[in-house]
This record gives sequence, structure tokens and C-alpha cells, in this order.
Amino acid sequence: MCVFISCTSSIGHSCCLSHVVLQAVVSPGGVGFDINCGVRLIRTNLTLADVEPVKEQLAQSLFDHIPVGVGSQGIIPTSAADLEAALEMGMDWSLREGYSWAEDKEHCEEYGRMLNADPSKVSARAKKRGLPQMGTLGAGNHYAEIQVVEEVFDAPAACKMGIDTPGQVCIMIHSGSRGLGHQVATDALVEMEAAMARDGIITNDRQLACARIDSKEGQNYLQAMACAANYAWVNRSSMTFLARQAFAKMFNSTPDDLDMAVVYDVSHNIAKVEEHMVDGKLVKLLVHRKGSTRAFPPHHPLIPVDYQLTGQPVLIGGTMGTCSYVLTGTEKGFEETFGSTCHGAGRARSRNSSRHKLDYQQVLDSLKAKGIAIRVASPKLVMEEAPQSYKDVTAVVDTCHEAGISKKTVKLRPIAVVKG
Repeated sequence: MCVFISCTSSIGHSCCLSHVVLQAVVSPGGVGFDINCGVRLIRTNLTLADVEPVKEQLAQSLFDHIPVGVGSQGIIPTSAADLEAALEMGMDWSLREGYSWAEDKEHCEEYGRMLNADPSKVSARAKKRGLPQMGTLGAGNHYAEIQVVEEVFDAPAACKMGIDTPGQVCIMIHSGSRGLGHQVATDALVEMEAAMARDGIITNDRQLACARIDSKEGQNYLQAMACAANYAWVNRSSMTFLARQAFAKMFNSTPDDLDMAVVYDVSHNIAKVEEHMVDGKLVKLLVHRKGSTRAFPPHHPLIPVDYQLTGQPVLIGGTMGTCSYVLTGTEKGFEETFGSTCHGAGRARSRNSSRHKLDYQQVLDSLKAKGIAIRVASPKLVMEEAPQSYKDVTAVVDTCHEAGISKKTVKLRPIAVVKG
């Protein structure tokens, strides 16, 4: 994770561009194609002892309830008018339609809605791609996991989040804005190439195409990006609804009685205007986070009341078969990295290398030996997303913890994985 300021024209994963400098730009490449790809953690009052006897059936139930895979289509009825409303309203649409609890949005970055969203700035093709995919997981590194609390590092913070008991069962959902977000980014890159030629902006990579923040192209992208971000929050909310139904059915209970509350929902591919100290002055910045997670400290006004004393929860997802972590933001991180930390472990080998060098059955046997149930739509993903394909997420988290830019709170271990 690194930082770039627009006047230096360098780029990294957490990018900060002055909103008041005339030369400042916005770059879709600094956000990524999967706009608001992010992670949501849902707690339960179930324990490993409750789930272990029905783990395989529960994994199958999740797989049956949540559409997965490339080209998967949602089962939640969505009309063109619904899509327009969801793009503008974000989780307020989910709440209105009965797919979300009122308290869910309180535990979500931006409260699940970017207010500058303008659906008219989203192309017809992007909307066409997004319409059938509402409430779908997708493929690649996206997943829905059943996890258990394995270790608690910060008991007061974990208690505030309601995940302070080893063996407690949680659900983690990692997904984004699907084809809609990808199309928004693609459309913006094409539009910004023309703007760069007009304004004399030169980059060394097409995917770093950018435009002045206050230009028509810059504003069009920011408003369309906000729509894609809202779509992603609705998408994760819809899958939360489906996961709650799956658990309620399996345990002959209700989601409320199972205490299936959202701990937090955080993005790791987004750009937002924030206030930070630069050279001793409070400045508005357009902070791009690509593959990095917002990590605001205790007492920051933009984090929920519940977490004012602990700092914002930061969700670090592992890969298939590896642990995940919950961290909290720190004051040092806010000062040194613009309130940003890691988002997970990057790939150690390419997808192509994983497919050719890893054995399908050996990966499955390894997961089974760890007590992990798996449901996957595409067999090739078993190799592509195997633990050996990624760097060590614990080493990444430990580095951020030791650097003081985020603080370890809880370690989660997977017991069931659903992937595309």
C-alpha cells in the first residue's frame, strides 16, 4: 500500500489527490474495475458446536441461496426502475424494499450510500449488465464464508463488535459491483483518454487515464462511480438477506433470534473526498483506495457511534482455506497513510500458473483435512484460489499491526467456503 499526490503524478494503492489544487485529477485506475469491491461481516450467536454437525448442509444451503459464478443472475426481483433507484439510494433502497435491517446501514462505510450518485451518468450498457446480477456473488476471489472466531487480540473492541467468543460463528461476504462497475470503469477510461489529449495530460499506462476533478469527464466519473458503489452495497445487502434466510431455515429460527447483525461493511476499491492534515493544514483530498481499506481512528466523526471508542472495524479477508482478520483503525494510520491499511494478501502466482501447477484433488483434500466444506461453481477456481496461490495474509496483517497503521482485533478461521 502506498500514497500518491497529484502533483507528483505517481500512483499506488492508496492515492490522495488534493480537491482544491487546480491540477488535481481523478483516475478510474486508482479505484479499480470492481468499484466498491468490499467485505461485509455478519455475526451470529451460534457456536462451532451448533454448526459442525450440519456444516455440509449449511454450505449447500448458502450455495443454493446465493447465486454464484461468472454470468450468474440474481433471484431477487429487480426491474429497470428498481435498478435506477438502487443506483441512487444504495442501502436506503434495500431498507425500503425489506432486504436490509435499519441498523445494517449504521455499520456500513458511508452508511451504504454515496450521495453524489447520478444514475443518468451510468451508461445503458452498464445498466444492462447490472440489472440481472443484483444479489450475486460473482467469481474470482469473491466468496461467502462461514467462519469461527479463533483468537481475540483486543477484547474490548471485539466485545463492542459482538464477536468476542472463540468458536462463535460469523459469515463473511466478499463481493463488489459486478459487471455494472466494470462497465462504468471501462466507459470512463475511454472518455478520459480524450480529455487527456485535450488537457495535455500524459501517463505511462492507459489504465492510469485520468481527468481534472472539476472537468466534465471527472465529474461524470465520480457520479457514475458513486452509483456503482451504491450498487455494490445493495448487492452485499441482498446477499446478506439471502444468507440470513439460509441460516434461519437450517436452524428453524429467525435471523433476529440468531443475532445475525452486520458487524461492518467496508470497501477496498473506491475514491472519496475526505479531510486530512497536510503540512499542518486541514485539506480536502480525493482519496483513491484500490486494494486498500479505510481505517479511521477512534473518535472520528464518520464512524458509527458504536465504534467511537475502538476505532473503525477493518475487515481483511483471506483466501479459500486461510484465515481472515478484523482490525481497527488507529490515529497513527490516519496521520501517516490517510486512514488506510491493507485489504488482504495479494497473489503469489498468476491464475494461469495456479491452474497448471496445482492439482485439483490435492487442493480439495487439503481443505477437507482442515475441516473446511467447499462449494464452487467452476472447478478451475479451486486451483486459482487455492491458499498456495496467495501470499500469507497473517504476515501482511502483522506488518500493518507492527507499523501501527491498524490494530489486530480478531482472527477468524473458515469452516465452509462458497465460491463462483
